[in-house]
Amino acid sequence: MRRALRRLAAVAALLALAACSTTNKPTPSPLEDIAKPQAIERPVWNAKLAGVDFPLFVAVNGGVFTLAGNDGQVVALAADDGHELWRAELNTGLAAGVGSDGRYAAVVTRDNELVLLDAGKPLWHTTLASRVVTAPLVAGERVFVMGVDRAVHAFDALNGHKLWSLARPGEALTLAQAGVVTAYGDTLIVGQGPRLVGIDPLRGELRWETAVATPRGTNEVERLADLIGPAARVDGTFCVRAFQSAVGCLEGARGTLAWTKNIGGNDPVAADAQYVFGADASDRITAWRLANGEVAWSNERFLHRSLSGPLALDKVVVFGDGEGYVHLLARDSGETLQRLPTDGSAVVGRPALSGTTLLVVTKNGGVHAFRPG
Repeated sequence: MRRALRRLAAVAALLALAACSTTNKPTPSPLEDIAKPQAIERPVWNAKLAGVDFPLFVAVNGGVFTLAGNDGQVVALAADDGHELWRAELNTGLAAGVGSDGRYAAVVTRDNELVLLDAGKPLWHTTLASRVVTAPLVAGERVFVMGVDRAVHAFDALNGHKLWSLARPGEALTLAQAGVVTAYGDTLIVGQGPRLVGIDPLRGELRWETAVATPRGTNEVERLADLIGPAARVDGTFCVRAFQSAVGCLEGARGTLAWTKNIGGNDPVAADAQYVFGADASDRITAWRLANGEVAWSNERFLHRSLSGPLALDKVVVFGDGEGYVHLLARDSGETLQRLPTDGSAVVGRPALSGTTLLVVTKNGGVHAFRPG
């Protein structure tokens, strides 16, 4: 009980700190002129959700976007034209984004209920022991869920039976922001505090763990260094950000660390075969070389614009901002190639891609699909 009370007090302190940080925000950098904007068909289709106030994650499977809004409506949309494939109405608020393998879709409600849908029809639900803000992972007829207490749970997708749980010791204070739950081959990879951990998905046994950051500070708030999801993957390499402390890359088979750099920031990173992209807490954008973490370029033209997590495409890197704009930057130089408006509310989560369709979701529930050239 004492530990639970300390945890609640620590979370309350962090929320208070976050509330203070939202006052007297610096003025966002003005939008720059683009001499020769890249031609883009915009938008190719739109849809609408009932707003998004939770850590959004859009699941992408075989030409289908699966996503959800505040009211508990979960919808699968065809990437090519946006037509609705199925819709489920859960009639309750959601706490995390959607995880899907293309057939099953999993969400977590604000009442800590894990709900599994089979082609849009509720199959089962179960109550979780702790709050969840990270989208579940659905893979191999299993559903993997990580709570804000860093405990990981596995459920049978067919009947909801709990298969195993894995809890690890760590700092009492945890981050109420989406973490890392992904897979590589036959290894489940999750972020537990500042460590990326490889787990046997059948038995819940630890295979490896690697620290991306070293928590520092005199109190729990200063030492908070949880990994922020989703992780960026390039073949067998995974790159992640540790909250306000580091960015690092490692290989997924054994967890061998390639590099880590002490870099602040609150949002996930993206990566391609050459670079890792991310913005720091002031929205200074940096590209690091994937091979060694050296800085390739930096861009300060979007300071304090409340940038979203990025998405790396073939030739561009995409960021959304707090005014609903979508910015396309040249991957090799950071030059702005195009700026696309949405509905004026902040872009949430990070953009998603299926085939040639780029999807952006806003806080007001706008779903906007584009096709970059």
